[in-house]
Amino acid sequence: MAFKKQKQEPQEQPQAAPQVSLVLNSQYIKDLSLEIPHAPQIFKKLTQQPSLKVDVNVESNNVEQNGYTVDVNFSINADVEDEKLFILELTYSAFVTLVAPKEHVEPILNIEIPRLTFPFARNIIAQCLMESGLPPIMMNPIDFAALYAARHSANANN
Repeated sequence: MAFKKQKQEPQEQPQAAPQVSLVLNSQYIKDLSLEIPHAPQIFKKLTQQPSLKVDVNVESNNVEQNGYTVDVNFSINADVEDEKLFILELTYSAFVTLVAPKEHVEPILNIEIPRLTFPFARNIIAQCLMESGLPPIMMNPIDFAALYAARHSANANN
C-alpha cells in the first residue's frame, strides 16, 4: 500500500495576542467624607426609602514608568421628604503596575481597574453608612465600559 504525499499549504501563523501584565499593588481610601446635616431629627423621617443620587467618576494618572494610580470618585446624595439625609463622598484608589500596548492602557485603567476595585468601595460605603446609624445601601454594579464610552463621546463633542 502506497501513500501519496500530499502537498501541504503553508499555514498562516496566528498573530500572538499582545502581552499584558497587570499587578494591583495596593488599593486604599484616598478620601472619605460623610455629612448628615440634619441629624438627629432626620432619623425620625426614615420611614420610607430615601431617594439617592449616585455620581461616579474615574481618573487615572501615570506616576512612574508603568506605574499608575486610578481614582474612583463616588458622590452619593440621599434625601428623605425633600430634606438632605446624607452626603457621602469617597475616593477609592488603586496603584497598579501595567505593561500593555499603548492603545490598551487607557481602557484597562478606566474600565478594568475600577471593575476590580468596585466591590471593595461598595463595601466601604455600606459599612460607613451602617456605622453612622443610617440604613446601608447596596449599590448595583456599575458599567465602567459605558462610563468610559460616555466620557470619550463627551470629550469628542467638545
